[in-house]
Amino acid sequence: MRIKQPGDEIQEGMHGCEEKTISKTKSWSTGFLVNMESTVAEIDCVSIGVSSNDIDLSVLHPDSSSLPIMDKSSLSEADDEESELHTWKKLGFEPTLPICLKFEDVTYKVPVKGEKTPDANKYILHGITGLVHPGEVLALMGPSGGGKTTLLNLLSGRIKLDSGTITYNNQPYSKSLKWRIGFVLQDDVAFPHLTVKETLTYAALLRLPNTLTMQQKKERATYVISELGLERCQNTVIGGTFFRGISGGERKRVCIANEILLNPSLLLLDEPTSGLDSTTALQIVKMLRNIARSGKTVVTTIHQPSSRLFSKFDKLILLGKGSSLYFGKASDAMLYFSSMGCSPLIAMNPAEFLIDLANGNIKDKSVPSDLEDKFFPRNNSLDMKHGELSQVDVHEYLVEAYAVKEAKLGKTKLIKPLLIDAEPWMKARSSTMEWGATWWDQFSILFRRGLKERRHEYFSCIRITQVFSTAIVMGLLWWRSDASSPKGLQDQATIWLLFFISVFWAFFPMFTAIFTFPQERVMLAKERSVGMYRLSAYLLARMTSDLPLDLILPLVFLVIVYLMAGLKSTFTAFSLTMLTVFLSVVAAQGLGLTIGAAFMDVKKASTLASVIIMTSMLSGGFFIQKVPVFMSWVRYISFTYHTYRLLLKIHYGCSTGLDAESGSSCKSPFKGLRLDWDGMEVGTMVALTVGYRILAYAFLRRMKLMTIN
Repeated sequence: MRIKQPGDEIQEGMHGCEEKTISKTKSWSTGFLVNMESTVAEIDCVSIGVSSNDIDLSVLHPDSSSLPIMDKSSLSEADDEESELHTWKKLGFEPTLPICLKFEDVTYKVPVKGEKTPDANKYILHGITGLVHPGEVLALMGPSGGGKTTLLNLLSGRIKLDSGTITYNNQPYSKSLKWRIGFVLQDDVAFPHLTVKETLTYAALLRLPNTLTMQQKKERATYVISELGLERCQNTVIGGTFFRGISGGERKRVCIANEILLNPSLLLLDEPTSGLDSTTALQIVKMLRNIARSGKTVVTTIHQPSSRLFSKFDKLILLGKGSSLYFGKASDAMLYFSSMGCSPLIAMNPAEFLIDLANGNIKDKSVPSDLEDKFFPRNNSLDMKHGELSQVDVHEYLVEAYAVKEAKLGKTKLIKPLLIDAEPWMKARSSTMEWGATWWDQFSILFRRGLKERRHEYFSCIRITQVFSTAIVMGLLWWRSDASSPKGLQDQATIWLLFFISVFWAFFPMFTAIFTFPQERVMLAKERSVGMYRLSAYLLARMTSDLPLDLILPLVFLVIVYLMAGLKSTFTAFSLTMLTVFLSVVAAQGLGLTIGAAFMDVKKASTLASVIIMTSMLSGGFFIQKVPVFMSWVRYISFTYHTYRLLLKIHYGCSTGLDAESGSSCKSPFKGLRLDWDGMEVGTMVALTVGYRILAYAFLRRMKLMTIN
């Protein structure tokens, strides 16, 4: 067989229908052989205007009759892939719009903090160019910090492009494409207490278009569970940091299933194999390959795959320090570097060899003659400590070599795309896919999801123990204190009971609510970035689903305290006390949600909450009766103050423990409640409750989503 010589053109893309067979390639510097992909099917189709219905995507996967003779294991694997491919083709409930992704001279930079000059920037990507067609898997490979995730975010439209072009079927990014692109994050984002089936069912109900009925959406979720091999664990919770759930590979498949539900045309994945063993990672990559063969375009970042994983990729972009070192067929990568005289001197995984080059590591590899001639005479360029070329020298040489290849081959020819008439698809889908469900459906689905997810949090052992123990301690300290009698009012210690109740049910729910949005920030940003629901539906569902849960613990708390402390023992007094505490809970919760939404940082939010609750407690009317005029306004926006006044009115018939002028206790403590003052207190509490939630909504609207406007 003929071995490619330096300077030979490496044709890439889809331009004619020819098949090249590459069996083995001999190293330029040594006599050992580098095993290559046994067969590389290179299919080129004439670039003509063609509609998506005219494209036979099955041609992208040749049948077994066109393959060379393989052993039984290879044939068995090919048969399995053919069977899985047939299943994935059936998964497209509606025709998939083929997307040809092309990007040219993509550059991205970020400002450098702390620099005196305002124009100081750090370049993350330097002129990256590439192309991937429907039916292909493009791997973005390189060391950590090479710019893989940044490039993937640019391709998905999540961040704005500084310079260069990114086109989808020769069209720039638009909001109509948002529904055609699936993005799987590197970090698995899912609610830990929901099962696999619940997670995918809720996603289907919220994301799938209104043209499908609820039953059809549930059936699609069930079908995707079956096709991704998640049936065995469909009734198992996802799991989290502190409790076990499904395995890592199953979590990855759940995240991929979340995007497959929508039948996306372009699927982007950020390191889907990270943290997985080689066998599980291979299963994930095989699944991605079958997804691509069903007519979709797949782009994934990969850190350091095994040799079996590497053989599953159709195309490869090798990145090093934000620069492109290679773009072409993955199976031709070793051949390309061998053609310039850089080959491994020992048996080495191709991916490991490429990652070493991207890092500038030339150890155990032959040095290209051009590189030796260029740098060895200049001793100051050498890393004299080890007598080897420095990583900077190697990196610069590889970047220049690839630039020469691009110039010689012609960038236009290198990334010549398949033309697809996509305009009718864009117009047809942009209006119908605005929301997957009506506002009311979104609210009801999120309400049910919230109840299932947070019931574990509300009724955790720690929370129940905290409330029960506090109630019992309070009951023992005020055991049969006869706090509701005039004598109890004169004994100022008994008023501490009502004051402590008002303070406890301000502290407890507020600090619990502070954690809500910071903990759900990633999930909220992810779901809103894909248009899963309206923010108003989410927030209202969040609040209403919390109400029944918020009512249970205060009710148990008051029953214990009432029975042990001997508060006013009438049904009316108990009901009004319960209503007052409930108003305090929802008002404190609203303030906690607002603070959490404003900072999205638990430490900062907790610090501010401590200051606010301390100020509210001091101005609540128990410690200081006569507040200076310039500070008197504080008490009127303090829900602790209004809660304390309402409790005193309910149990003693007055709004303060002492008469403001004489300093003596309230006269006629049981002469009845003054409805005008009660209405003002309750109205103020309701106003605070609503006002805090409006502020929380405003802060959430400002939250940065994982997309561009």
